Amino acid sequence: MGLSRPHKAGNGVSTRWVSFFCIASFFLGVLVINRFWAIPDPDKLDEEASSVEKHKSRALNPTDDCEKKDAIVQTGDILSQVSQTHDVIMTLDKTISSLEMQLAAARAAKVNDDEGSPVVTKSGSEQFKDRPKVFFVMGIITAFSSRKRRDSIRDTWMPQGEELRKLEKEKGIIMRFVIGHSATPGGVLDRAVDAEDEQHKDFLRLNHIEGYHELSTKTQVYFSTAVAKWDADFYIKVDDDVHINLGMVGSTLARHRSKPRVYLGCMKSGPVLSQKGVKYHEAEYWKFGEEGNKYFRHATGQIYVISKDLATYISVNRQVLHKYANEDVSLGSWFIGLDVEHIDDRSLCCGTPPDFC
Repeated sequence: MGLSRPHKAGNGVSTRWVSFFCIASFFLGVLVINRFWAIPDPDKLDEEASSVEKHKSRALNPTDDCEKKDAIVQTGDILSQVSQTHDVIMTLDKTISSLEMQLAAARAAKVNDDEGSPVVTKSGSEQFKDRPKVFFVMGIITAFSSRKRRDSIRDTWMPQGEELRKLEKEKGIIMRFVIGHSATPGGVLDRAVDAEDEQHKDFLRLNHIEGYHELSTKTQVYFSTAVAKWDADFYIKVDDDVHINLGMVGSTLARHRSKPRVYLGCMKSGPVLSQKGVKYHEAEYWKFGEEGNKYFRHATGQIYVISKDLATYISVNRQVLHKYANEDVSLGSWFIGLDVEHIDDRSLCCGTPPDFC
């Protein structure tokens, strides 16, 4: 018996070689794949990761962007809201003040009924009832001897007849010549004014005796009478030698309509004249300090405007309001201790007669 040799497949490949070729093919494949599969740029990976994070953040917090936009919008709205709030407060202040003054006026009117008021003829319950609501009342202070001045005003800036009535109904603007009566009621002077009023129907008659040295009292009675007759935002006093631009006056007052206590005019501070016999002599000059002192700021008497609350204040307190020699000083003194806004409007500073304002 002889020894046998290991079996060899005819023309075949050894198993060992097959294993070797498989392993080599695997590593060759890995090398080839790595060569064509580029490695991503780290910076781009960071950007993509950051983008993904932002996406997630927006998905989780969708209100962040809206809040930023709202913050910008709200910043712009704050100033507007502050302005609106200020307007509301001013309007509310005016309403409250007006109600308080009306209550005081009603109480004063009731007292006047009991005592017999020389100015108010209606009962206290009716004085402030059913008054026409108007924009402003303009009282043109005149005298018995001023017929030519009145005619000049009628021929220039003051509407007449139906035009005057139309202005009252459509614009709420009341204009009247303001005059009292003579020392002997029913005399020649009073009858002449009665005839003039019958022709033009543009007078407001006061329960007051006319006289140059009674202008402070006349002004007081005018405001009291006007408040009882019309519920106006403003009450104006004008001298009969002043010519008015109604459009300018209306637009000026419209800017101050929301304010509760307004005193508007050409503000001045003239000297207190202590010398007797001179025009505008102030008998009570000593109340204003040493000789040579000036008055407090007040509107010149040619034209000035007060709001409803101040006119009502005059009406309620007319019995205790002190009257100085000069009517414009008297009016200014009535407001000196009150919470009143003094408005110096230079457009109301008149020139030489005939004055234009």
